[in-house]
Amino acid sequence: MSTFTNNSEIKFFSGEDIPLEMHKVRMVSRVNLSPIEQRIAALKKAGCNTFLLANRDVFLDMLTDSGVNAMSEKQYAAMLMADDSYAGSETFYRLESVIQETFEKKYFLPAHQGRACENILANIFVRPGIFAIMNHHFTTTKAHIMRLGGNVIEVLKDEGWKVESDDQFKGNFDMQKLKKAVDNVGIENVAFVRTELGTNLIGGQPISLANMREMSAFCRANKIITILDASLLADNLYFIKTREAEFADHSLEDIVKEIASLMDIIYFSGRKLGCARGGGIMTSNEEFCKKMQPLVTLYEGFLTYGGMSVREMEAMAVGIRETLDIHVISQTPIFVKTLGEELVAKGIPVVTPFGGLGCHINAMKFVEHIPQDQYRAGALAAAIYLISGIRGMERGTLSEERNPDGSEHFSSMELVRLALPKRVFTLSQIKFVADRIEWLWHNKELIGGLEFEEEPKMLRFFFGKLRQIGNWQEKLMAKFLKDMPSGV
Repeated sequence: MSTFTNNSEIKFFSGEDIPLEMHKVRMVSRVNLSPIEQRIAALKKAGCNTFLLANRDVFLDMLTDSGVNAMSEKQYAAMLMADDSYAGSETFYRLESVIQETFEKKYFLPAHQGRACENILANIFVRPGIFAIMNHHFTTTKAHIMRLGGNVIEVLKDEGWKVESDDQFKGNFDMQKLKKAVDNVGIENVAFVRTELGTNLIGGQPISLANMREMSAFCRANKIITILDASLLADNLYFIKTREAEFADHSLEDIVKEIASLMDIIYFSGRKLGCARGGGIMTSNEEFCKKMQPLVTLYEGFLTYGGMSVREMEAMAVGIRETLDIHVISQTPIFVKTLGEELVAKGIPVVTPFGGLGCHINAMKFVEHIPQDQYRAGALAAAIYLISGIRGMERGTLSEERNPDGSEHFSSMELVRLALPKRVFTLSQIKFVADRIEWLWHNKELIGGLEFEEEPKMLRFFFGKLRQIGNWQEKLMAKFLKDMPSGV
């Protein structure tokens, strides 16, 4: 008999649908909501880029779930056990043992975070003119492939490109597109097929295990390497368990093992998976492992620490085990659902079905009066911070790279992500977010566009600086002060 109990099965007598935290808070961090006059100054100093805001100026930090998930008491306790040795650390062997037991891969190579793994994998498998095929790209993944002369082909199912949908697995591969892509470029020109769990840039949408089975069978029949980005395993695991009927009675352990069995190489960011700071690559292929080992040592550190603090490695080992606890992995999805439902009830356009990572606002509709070349999602993220102190992240055209001819590569989606790291925010804070965004929705015509002031050639959304077109921020602030005279 299954012992699985979904949080949503615990009903309130009142009939209210409230996300129930299956943990208690024992340590807190103070936050501060500064007046809007201070926020507009901070926004200008940051070049209207939420990445460049100082955290002291942020009230609710919903930029990302990366490295900011709350750790458990067991993780903090484990950090005291760390063996701080350069080579042969017992800490590494404890983490390696957890990796081997959980994913059933023979070799584990540590790295300081997920994009470091991407760097190593790109250096091994990518060459000029080669193609990496994937359900959907992530910004750093694509950048590593392109800087080495490779190309990215996305074969996401059509439903994945729809902001509003009833499809429960919008992150799935379109198998016909995958087969056509391989035929078009030739098997010999395919570096690998990469699967991204919880597809980040389209709203944290999951991929089904059935779809992964089909993709893997095709790749193995054609001797194509399969690579899995497992950074968002926790959210995707929750959705497989709760949305894919075949696996409702399967243990999380068994689901993870089957996913891993379909992949030749798995890598992850521990800042997401395991709620610690680090990352790693795992495989059972000895040839691949031996090719990667020198690059780990060159770029990251010795093979038994890989650029990670041993204390973080101890926390990661515990965190990966906790990923097999339904009440741990449910925390982000149930809070995303709650915030999403609050916004939908107020008429605000968001990505549906609600995914992992965070709640994603559809800037294409929210500020449809702003031309797309004035960075709709970036402008909306700036406006949200200005009127609330909430820091979200642009996931649209700003997150794309320009075309080779210098023209703008317009994103098919313009989203603002409000990330909900595990066990961090309370229900009253979620209510505050919904309240402020509702106010902004009723005053959306005051929001204007942005233009670049300083534009880096690569990964511009991280550290590029923009400025408002006109003086819309001052107008928005004036209206906010009229409605909220305290400024907060």
